[in-house]
Amino acid sequence: MSLDTLEAPVTTTEPTLFRFATAGSVDDGKSTLVGRLLHDAKAILADQLEQVARTSADRGFAHGAFDFALLTDGLRAEREQGITIDVAYRYFATGTRSFILADCPGHVQYTRNMVTGSTTADAVVVLVDARAGVVEQTRRHLAVVALLRVPHVIIAVNKIDLVDFSADVFGAVAADARAVATELEIDDLHVLPVSALEGDNIVDRSARTPWYDGPALLELLETLPSADESARENEPLRLPVQSVIRPQGGLSPELAADPETATALRDYRAVAGRISRGAVRVGDEVEVSGSGVRTVVRGIRVAGVAADSAVAPQSVSLELADDVDAARGAVIASAGTLPAPRREADVELFQLDARPLTPGARVLVKHGTATVQAIVASIDSRYDLDALTHVAADRLETNDIGRARLRLAADLPLEPYRDSRHEGSFLVIHPSDGATLAAGIVR
Repeated sequence: MSLDTLEAPVTTTEPTLFRFATAGSVDDGKSTLVGRLLHDAKAILADQLEQVARTSADRGFAHGAFDFALLTDGLRAEREQGITIDVAYRYFATGTRSFILADCPGHVQYTRNMVTGSTTADAVVVLVDARAGVVEQTRRHLAVVALLRVPHVIIAVNKIDLVDFSADVFGAVAADARAVATELEIDDLHVLPVSALEGDNIVDRSARTPWYDGPALLELLETLPSADESARENEPLRLPVQSVIRPQGGLSPELAADPETATALRDYRAVAGRISRGAVRVGDEVEVSGSGVRTVVRGIRVAGVAADSAVAPQSVSLELADDVDAARGAVIASAGTLPAPRREADVELFQLDARPLTPGARVLVKHGTATVQAIVASIDSRYDLDALTHVAADRLETNDIGRARLRLAADLPLEPYRDSRHEGSFLVIHPSDGATLAAGIVR
């Protein structure tokens, strides 16, 4: 198979970055699908192919056949057990787009890894075994995807070759998947039949599924809009400040010899960080969180080069017209768009640590570049992923998803997660050892 045989997708004029993750139950073929995608997209180095070919032959694969899962399962324990344990990140590109993919584990005990891999994803590919249909772990992963508000969800009904490419089997599985997605209020759902092992509908559309008239997986991934494409110049600016730039040390004799340049450098002060949302232009009026002080953007630098404007997700430094207090942890925003600062928040927590989270626990909350002390005021409920309902709870155990209330020691410009995935998310950290206890989103 070759990318040369693909029909040209509808694309933007410039290559864009697209992040996607894979999820699904154990042995549904996630790593095989990713391996096949990388192989057919010609994103594997020759020496890695040789190593995988030798390992595949040692496992009894026929001459020239590959165990595609070996292309992503990098840990020794993963290769020995034939499962995925950690999130495996891979990078590849086509003529249309650059991709970052996260191959997430399928075991229930590694659900936290699936959360990690999906938080920044533009799309999640959830695999379903055509023979087993929608199972408990499928519902679990779709529930996590819905809570994380991943923009695009793709259901890949895998191993379609093992049910003789049956349109009826695919139709039944697709109907079940759509019913769960409707229940979870997942809007953008795509369902397609694939065979990760044989390569059907992975890069090329398969002649063995004539009843399916949709795109192959790669075609779909190339045409779905990414968060960066929707980084929307008309959205309000959000720039979490990482550092303040001031000249350090004395000026060189060459610079000091020019009084105008020397004065400008001595007076230079800029705030630096990565734009998480929106755009900024020279002359824009902006506001600093916390103080609420407003000022005007006097200069913008991107990678050290002066620019008239910048857009998410670029890293920039902004020179402001006034000498305002904007240290690390502050947020620079379009004037008048910051939410009211909050000391309490109703949140949804994804418990990651083995230590249970209980009411009264003292923690740190990291939001953007700011870290503040906090107390878990209450644990209100836990999400029953089987029934897809909330049940009363007084603690959260590993892999639990629950609702809680946090009381903060300092104001944070928290925004609802439904409005902004970046400004509405945070980490809960253990104050003694720095371990991440939970990932959270603002309700």
